[in-house]
Amino acid sequence: MFLLLSLCLCGLLLRGDAQDRAALWRGNDRSGRCQYTFTVPSPSEASCPQTGGPEMEGLKARLSILEVLVSRLTGGDTGVPQRPGAGAQSELQEALNRAVGERNLLQGEKGRLERELEGLQRRMEEMRRETERLRNRPCPPQTPLVPPAPSLQSGGLMRPSGGSSQMSHLMTRPNRQGDSSSLRDSAWQYGSPGFQELKAEVTEVPAPDGSEDNTGCGELVSVGEPVTHRKADNIEGKYGVWMQDPEAVSPYGPSMVWRIDTIGADVRKLFGYEDMEQLSKGFPSKVLLLPDQPVVSSPTLASMASIPYSWGGYTDIDLAVDEQGLWAVYSTNKAKGAIVISQLDPHSLEVKRSWETNIRKKSVANSFMLCGKLYTVASYTSPETVINYMYDTETSQGKTVSIPFRNKYRYNSMIDYNLAQRKLFAWDNFHMVSYDIRLGRQQAN
Repeated sequence: MFLLLSLCLCGLLLRGDAQDRAALWRGNDRSGRCQYTFTVPSPSEASCPQTGGPEMEGLKARLSILEVLVSRLTGGDTGVPQRPGAGAQSELQEALNRAVGERNLLQGEKGRLERELEGLQRRMEEMRRETERLRNRPCPPQTPLVPPAPSLQSGGLMRPSGGSSQMSHLMTRPNRQGDSSSLRDSAWQYGSPGFQELKAEVTEVPAPDGSEDNTGCGELVSVGEPVTHRKADNIEGKYGVWMQDPEAVSPYGPSMVWRIDTIGADVRKLFGYEDMEQLSKGFPSKVLLLPDQPVVSSPTLASMASIPYSWGGYTDIDLAVDEQGLWAVYSTNKAKGAIVISQLDPHSLEVKRSWETNIRKKSVANSFMLCGKLYTVASYTSPETVINYMYDTETSQGKTVSIPFRNKYRYNSMIDYNLAQRKLFAWDNFHMVSYDIRLGRQQAN
């Protein structure tokens, strides 16, 4: 009995001790859900064979959530510590570098395609000019074919009926233009045709001397490629004018070339060269000093409006000389900016007659007079532009045209017709260039 009582007392004491060490745990499970756990220490086991517990499970769940958040912030790389956003910045920089590289490649390809396009345009222009040249060239007169040669019998030519053994002069007689005599030699008799040979007659056609398109007047048909004669020596030569006097007087010869660098009111030096060769070498034979103020005797010219071409510069009044005389190209406030053409007296500069066109002076790059007709150029910077308008003072009518024109150096500040050489002279970004022209035949009235 005493032993049984002792065992009960020990059990109560152990239960009380266990109750004093009981604990209630609260924490999230792996899915993040809140979980309550009541724990009591084992009365007999000092330790469990496996470690862990609700607190460990809660910590594991929280660590899992943190790992997910860190993975999202660092782009999935949890092996190397990074501050938030560093991975995204690296990816953006890499994408930017790729975009820049692709842009550079595309720009290079664009440049190559532009060069190929320019080459194709030049070839098309050359083919067009060649087609126009062939179309306008007169066809040679049609000539008959030489009659069939005598037939061969027994391996030799038939003899003439008269028994003569001399060779006919058929193959040696020239067929000159205007010779209407027959090519048939009456001394020959034709036998049965055993072998015949047809030969085409070769007719000599006089070669063109190149003066057909450069004499008389007509409408402008085409403009050739620019030919560079000289590049200006210094920065003052970006703009300028150069010209020849079609009616040169002593002591200056007809081949004298005149040049002025830098268009403006302060320009006073006029350089003279004996000919085009001396110009290309840069050896002036004359240097003239111009007066401080130009003398304008005509009140009409003095009252012209200050309206330049689209490139600007000192182009308010453009003087021109062609087969019809002296011209002034300008504008007035009354014309509302439209180009006005006036024919001037070369001695007094008085206006003899004026024409008002339908094209604005500021909308075109430049203009020139040729055979009494005004032609305007669309652009002064585009390498491939066009002559886009023509006004005929004889008919007082204007019309749009499309004649290819090339600005080789991409800043053409002067275009004028040179009557002495029947070419266009231009000043294109430091360079003095000329253009051959071709005119159509003058239409009969």
